[in-house]
Amino acid sequence: MKVGFCGLGVMGSPMARHLASKGHDVVVYNRNTQKAQQWVEKNGGSFALTPREVGEQCDVVMVCVGNDGDVRSVVFGADGLVVGLKSGSVLVDHTTASATLARELSAACSAKGVGFIDAPVSGGQAGAENGALTVMCGCDDQKVFDRMRPVFDAYAKACQRMGDAGAGQLTKMVNQICIAGVVSGLAEALNFAMRAGLDADQVVEVISKGAAQSWQMENRSKTMVRDQYDFGFAVEWMRKDLGICFDEAKNNGADLTMTKLVDALYARVIEMGGSRWDTSSLMKLLTHPKK
Repeated sequence: MKVGFCGLGVMGSPMARHLASKGHDVVVYNRNTQKAQQWVEKNGGSFALTPREVGEQCDVVMVCVGNDGDVRSVVFGADGLVVGLKSGSVLVDHTTASATLARELSAACSAKGVGFIDAPVSGGQAGAENGALTVMCGCDDQKVFDRMRPVFDAYAKACQRMGDAGAGQLTKMVNQICIAGVVSGLAEALNFAMRAGLDADQVVEVISKGAAQSWQMENRSKTMVRDQYDFGFAVEWMRKDLGICFDEAKNNGADLTMTKLVDALYARVIEMGGSRWDTSSLMKLLTHPKK
């Protein structure tokens, strides 16, 4: 396929690279054109100067940018994707954004005869680099999803349609709520172990074989104990995602008491200068409390 990819950040760049490595003819767009040029020099394919040009050339276009506003700037407007997308093509939004935006995009695409999938991902930068992401999809048409499923295989270890447009974003919200609670509990547990005079690594080795086991424990406990937080998903991104969860909870009545407490802790991490630390940096609040 001729595949367009808009957004060459820490997630988008390796995802686009995997598409190229699987034989797709990839056209990339990035707000910083130099970054797009450099990507092409390393990976082949071509670059476009506007999203509209990407849409005009491609059968499928992926978007992976920062937030709702960034998605709208790429998709809508005089040089946006919607103007260029051809009938029969498919737009995939890999951005973690709101379910409301997903439904808006789906309606705009439908009016042009274009398929749409909201497809946020989980697995972080490492998952993108290794082609091992989990993709959560919302799509009004099963046939459109089935058509795209082999394309997602370029960088996905798991991919599932969760329902109609917006369902992918809602599933990602569930994912982020779970992570917030697990990381907070892990930080408190490790701090407790250290203050009790236990060898935290040894504790994790034992309890990770039982009911306390989690991905966060397996992958972040050693670095948390060693005060290392330069891994994976940044705190400022997590707070953006949790904000989306809170907005949605106002619509569906969900109680996110615990998640709001964790979000407040992340706000304190940012006050410490940790906006770019990874989400396991909640540990920092416990090991380096304010005097």
